[in-house]
Amino acid sequence: ISKQRAQIVDIMATCVAVSGAKYPAEFNGHKILPMEGKSMAPVFTGGKLASYPMFREHEENEAVIDGDWKLVRPHGSPWELYNLAQDRTELHNLAAQEPDRVTELAAEWEAWAKRTGVLPKPAKL
Repeated sequence: ISKQRAQIVDIMATCVAVSGAKYPAEFNGHKILPMEGKSMAPVFTGGKLASYPMFREHEENEAVIDGDWKLVRPHGSPWELYNLAQDRTELHNLAAQEPDRVTELAAEWEAWAKRTGVLPKPAKL
């Protein structure tokens, strides 16, 4: 059991690392996106995971966790900002007090969303 932070995309990176496999750059002649995750293998031997920004989008709910900071935007709402080290249950939205941090993390999320194909959003039918 580890309290280190990881996410679902880290499973692929871990499987590739522990198996010695090589993640392909293309499949059937089509380029594929590089892995986003990081291997969790160091934890298996008592090591630490490298910290990196973790992004997500699900049904137009968006979030980024970078260090102790979590920026989240529930579908159709403004961005909310939480300091996870001081507020693990996310009760105190700090977006109004930290507008520069909101702008910075939102820009990180936008760059990730464009790089991974989350944006532009598909047209609604």
